[in-house]
Amino acid sequence: MKLPLFPLQSVFYPGETVPLHIFEERYLQLIHDCREDAMTFGIPVYINNKLEYGTEVQLVEVVNTYESGELDVVCVARQVFKLLSFENQMEGKLYAGGKIEFLDSEFNASEALRKEVLQKIKELYSLMEVQMPPTTLEKFNSYAFAHKMGLSFDQEFELLQLTEETERLNYILTHLENAILVLNQINRTKTVIELNGHFKNFDPLDFKGLKN
Repeated sequence: MKLPLFPLQSVFYPGETVPLHIFEERYLQLIHDCREDAMTFGIPVYINNKLEYGTEVQLVEVVNTYESGELDVVCVARQVFKLLSFENQMEGKLYAGGKIEFLDSEFNASEALRKEVLQKIKELYSLMEVQMPPTTLEKFNSYAFAHKMGLSFDQEFELLQLTEETERLNYILTHLENAILVLNQINRTKTVIELNGHFKNFDPLDFKGLKN
């Protein structure tokens, strides 16, 4: 199918709220068309000078309209897609478009794996001394904390391309285990540094048995 496109250097996951500030004429036209025709558009991820994958989003609300004509809008991310072709301007429009195919996403992870990953996220937040947003196992999935556990942009993009929940959670679990290991090492180093210079009791060395 064909979809209007709004390329960005950002990754959005299904179910995520997407706030956008719109100021370019072509994208103001896009938002106008979305309001008029109740259509969706795609946000392909611009990475490594390419557009390959992205997420379909739907306009939910225009929050602010400025005197200049600029807009603050809120959208919601829906499905992940692969971009098959790209055109800089759709026919009769200022904005870009392209042919896409949606990826079939499977939410097939076991409760045990979901529970393990959620526990690791709690451990990470505890080590960072950061308040964790309230969540329950029933509502938890791989996208829930995807932007909130230190994934790099490249890692977020890799996660976007995974189609099975088990794959996504295992990918996240590996990242969390590595991050927790590094944080524990940093905390141990911090403790050693803080202790350095304090008065300590040292056991005197016994030199009696030493020979010249």
